[in-house]
Amino acid sequence: MRIFQNSAKTILNDLSLRENDIRLQVYLSHAGIASRRASENIITTGRVSVNGTIVTTQGSKVEEGDVVFLDGKPVLLETKQFYLALNKPPGYICSSSDPQGRPLALNLLPKGINERLYSVGRLDYLSCGLIFFTNDGNFAGRLGHPSSKLEKEYIVEATGIISDTVIEAFNSGITIEGENYKAKIAEKTGRKSLRIVLVEGKNREIRRIFSHFHLHPILLRRVRIGPVLLDTLREGSSRPLTEQELKILNSENIKEKSW
Repeated sequence: MRIFQNSAKTILNDLSLRENDIRLQVYLSHAGIASRRASENIITTGRVSVNGTIVTTQGSKVEEGDVVFLDGKPVLLETKQFYLALNKPPGYICSSSDPQGRPLALNLLPKGINERLYSVGRLDYLSCGLIFFTNDGNFAGRLGHPSSKLEKEYIVEATGIISDTVIEAFNSGITIEGENYKAKIAEKTGRKSLRIVLVEGKNREIRRIFSHFHLHPILLRRVRIGPVLLDTLREGSSRPLTEQELKILNSENIKEKSW
């Protein structure tokens, strides 16, 4: 069974590695399994085998003709990479499956994509707006890591009047249950609405701060990720990221940019 195709050799050359070997975590990343960092954890737990032998050592190499399995299923390099922007409606989750049977954002993407896609910058069940889906594990891992300093912009509408104290908490920082939260920008756009720009974007950060001040967002929409705008993309619709957007997102100095 031959796994490497011409596209795989191109990947190897792009990575400046020898043509016929590639680090196992890199292989898993380019196969759309997970980011390189997450793939390292998968390897450590003994879920991956090469030519029938379980591999747990980081830095192990895969050569042309090797057979790689994850959890007993073959892992093949993706022949095409996808980078999609989706306007997620509320009431959808960003996981690949849900034991509660709730609608999946994945199912809103165009039909006919057989590659395994996963989200970049998750939105919770009730939130809506811009989210990325890709099968490029390295791209997803890099943008999803706090060190990327990638800006994410939100429009929020609350059930009650938003006081200056709330704005100050977002801008100056606040500690809630031992966790520190701080926005890059928070400004009122109305008595019950505001615009927020986050960089690190911790789990449910906006909702936790609102809850701390006894407020509840009736609308929480992400309208921008770095250079990519939600703009006129209809709710439930998706589009490929443009070459210019990908060029900026892949640039090394993205953290120094501001939009």
